[in-house]
Order: sequence, then C-alpha cells, then structure tokens
Amino acid sequence: MILIRGKKLALSNTEKKEIVTKFARTDKDTGSPEVQVALLSANIDALQSHFKANAKDHHSRTGLIRMVNQRRKLLDYIKKSKPETYTKLISDLGLRR
Repeated sequence: MILIRGKKLALSNTEKKEIVTKFARTDKDTGSPEVQVALLSANIDALQSHFKANAKDHHSRTGLIRMVNQRRKLLDYIKKSKPETYTKLISDLGLRR
C-alpha cells in the first residue's frame, strides 16, 4: 500500500488476494485477463478518489490513463474471445460498456 499525504493509492496484498480469488479461473490463476481487469478496476477506483482531493496531480493522471487504456484493451480481448465471460465480468465490476 502506498500512502501519499495519508491517502491510500495502491491496493494492499490482502485486497489483491481477495480480488484474485473472486475472479480467478482456477486456484492458482493470478494472471488471466479477468483477474487483470478486476485489479485494474480496483486501482482505477482508488486513483479516482485521489484526484478528488488532488486535482493538479498530473503525473498520477498519466498513470490512470494508462491503466484505463490497458483495461479497455483487455476487455476488448475478452469480448472477442469469450462474450459470455465478458458480460458477467462487466456486471460483476459494475462497468458501463
């Protein structure tokens, strides 16, 4: 967990483990596209709350844009390869695509 001025920016190990166990295909799965999208979504949500208090933090905003683009690419891949998994993932994460 990264703290900047008392604000939490990154996910803790326990939060990551919870997300991985929820979205993993198997017990040892940590890198499937579904898990990556879920982790990116959690990081994006954490950064959005950071920007409410720090509107001029443009360096972190660059990182946010990269994460959003990576998530979009992974979601496009999932939609193309497994449409049923895509719809379930979108509804579980509460994304509006």
